[in-house]
Amino acid sequence: MKAVPSRQHARAAATLEKLDYERLSNFRYGLRHFLRVSEEICQREGITALQYQLLLHVRGFAGRDWASIGELAERLQAKHHGVVALINRCEKMDWVTRKPGRLDRRVVEIHLLPAGAVLVERVAGLHRNELQHLIEVMSQTGA
Repeated sequence: MKAVPSRQHARAAATLEKLDYERLSNFRYGLRHFLRVSEEICQREGITALQYQLLLHVRGFAGRDWASIGELAERLQAKHHGVVALINRCEKMDWVTRKPGRLDRRVVEIHLLPAGAVLVERVAGLHRNELQHLIEVMSQTGA
């Protein structure tokens, strides 16, 4: 079944001007370029882009050194069961471990193991130049 745009969506699209399209185009280009280079970096380092993102989100979770499966699912914009499968693969590589929740035993905490910490540090460092380039593109688009 083909989606039919609502009147509200049609009005919003009609109000876009040439500069808006240019900004959207540049934003999407910058984002896609960053993701393609990131995929190449990950491949060279022997990790999938999704595995890297999981490790990055555990390492970069605000205020603590672990994240729950639900939080990781949100960060990855993925289904809970898919994240569980990804964690299983990362556990087999000795990159992460699960621990029962400290405050709520129903929560499963995902922690980096030393090999995962070393790997995410190395791969994140290789992203530094591309991240700077993306920031520059975003500042030019008004994002």
